[in-house]
Amino acid sequence: MTNNARTARARGAAIEQVAAEWLCQRGLTLIAQNHHVKGGELDLVMRDDDILVFVEVKHRTTARYGHPLETITYQKQQRLVRAASLYLARGGLSSPCRFDILAIIGKPPDLDFHWVKAAFDAF
Repeated sequence: MTNNARTARARGAAIEQVAAEWLCQRGLTLIAQNHHVKGGELDLVMRDDDILVFVEVKHRTTARYGHPLETITYQKQQRLVRAASLYLARGGLSSPCRFDILAIIGKPPDLDFHWVKAAFDAF
């Protein structure tokens, strides 16, 4: 792994940690972070009362070239649904679920959060 890849991964982990803390302050409970499954990754797995929430975190320092929400394509949604299905199957879980997106724009400490609850449905 190159230094640039390590640096990018560290920045991503730091933003995901900020995102988890921000969501916890809004009543969610962190279950898992950066959970890897075959063919995908779940940034945050959280609980909102009795609902299991799979949160995709997207960050950009500026929206000059597009809002981070625009990066969640149909193909990305399919990968997230597949990863969530594997997560549920491995854990033997049958909980109500939803898919949220937390888009973050800016550089710490000046971050702007855009939380879309139930951003898409499992197909």
